[in-house]
Amino acid sequence: MPMRHILLLVIGIGVLQASPAHAHFLFIRILPPAEGGRAAEVYFSELAEAGDPRFVNKIARTELWLQQKPGLFVALKVHKAADRLRAWAPEEGAVMVVGRCVYGVLARPRQTPFLLRHFPKALAGPPAELNKMQAYGKLPLEIIAAFEDDAIRLTALKDGKPIPKAKFVTVDAHLANVQLTADEKGRATWRPRVAGVYSIYTRDTRKESGERSGKKYEEIRDFATVAFTWPLERKGADPAAVALFEEAVAARAQWRDFPGFTARIRGDLDGRRFAGTVTIDAKGAVSFSDDDPSQTEAVSGWVEAQLESIVLHRLPRPSPPGKPKPVLRFAETRDDHSLGRLLIFEGGRFASSYRIRDKQIRVVNRHLGKENMTITALENERNADGKFLPRGYVVHSWEAGTGRLLRTETVRQRWYRVGSWDLPTTHEVTTAADSGLSVQRFTLSKYELSPKRPD
Repeated sequence: MPMRHILLLVIGIGVLQASPAHAHFLFIRILPPAEGGRAAEVYFSELAEAGDPRFVNKIARTELWLQQKPGLFVALKVHKAADRLRAWAPEEGAVMVVGRCVYGVLARPRQTPFLLRHFPKALAGPPAELNKMQAYGKLPLEIIAAFEDDAIRLTALKDGKPIPKAKFVTVDAHLANVQLTADEKGRATWRPRVAGVYSIYTRDTRKESGERSGKKYEEIRDFATVAFTWPLERKGADPAAVALFEEAVAARAQWRDFPGFTARIRGDLDGRRFAGTVTIDAKGAVSFSDDDPSQTEAVSGWVEAQLESIVLHRLPRPSPPGKPKPVLRFAETRDDHSLGRLLIFEGGRFASSYRIRDKQIRVVNRHLGKENMTITALENERNADGKFLPRGYVVHSWEAGTGRLLRTETVRQRWYRVGSWDLPTTHEVTTAADSGLSVQRFTLSKYELSPKRPD
């Protein structure tokens, strides 16, 4: 389903409303692990897929807090993008992100001037862990959600106390809205009928006058939301996602029945020129020797690491008999992202998610402890067998937790056909970081295939 149909927040309250009002609200959405890590995005819009760039400066003062351990709230650094705000959340486990935005005074002709405030919240993770989370407690209006097997228990808090007969509006992916009324203790229960992305909203008006930024108001209008994906926790593989991934893996060029080879190498490592010989054996082991032995130690680490990475992606890796298929799931409903459909990989050593488009793995996102890495394919080519070879890709590395960009590496590769194998002929890496620009490059020539050993 197109993302434009997801998570519309509406103003009007009706028993069963199917026609949403076109209004802007502030809300948070916790995204699945993707480029840069796991983001919590803040939108001021009528849709949850993108904000409205006309108002992003108005919401730039929004404050966000993360709760990962019950009762412990940590302020998040908020980054302003073109049409939204973004903060970074932990890759794993249950998280709650809550926000506060004093939008400002709105004084419309012949209407009561009011101070508008928004208090958005988003939840993600296992329900048992989320149920241990606590209210922030410092907001004038807040929605508390507790999760049962098939239901959500809601409470609206005003100044930390439940609101009897509070009104809630739920919004599902089909824009169907349901009004709920809390009991005398401020509690309401709702059972989502289908899986999807949901938001629940409530409002409160205070007859309170004051002044802000030189503008007077006669009342305060507060809006609180909570957003989540239902069900909160998914397990097992999505067969369609597994098939999409396996198709892309099968479309990559591979070195089958690879005998190994020896070649001459010339290169430039940040101005240090070198020349020598490289050997890659049939199992993919790499060795390098420089014509000038005094340079071997300075050059060999980088050369061998680059060639080992190339070998890793070209040699086939057959699964042992009985090994289960990879567990992958579609991470979002939209299938029109420019870089491809997002898939979550469960149980991998490093990879957390992929994007696949046109039978190609276009993006690999990896969580490496203190860093998050995104590898994005810029250009692939088809070889003589119709399989894909990389010609260019970029690697972004971010500091986990803060989202700070650490470095960007742009890689250019060219290939040379020898027998049945496409061997690297040019490999160039340009790295940009705080320390400046760095360029490393090598070319291979004079290939000699190793004689095939009898089985």
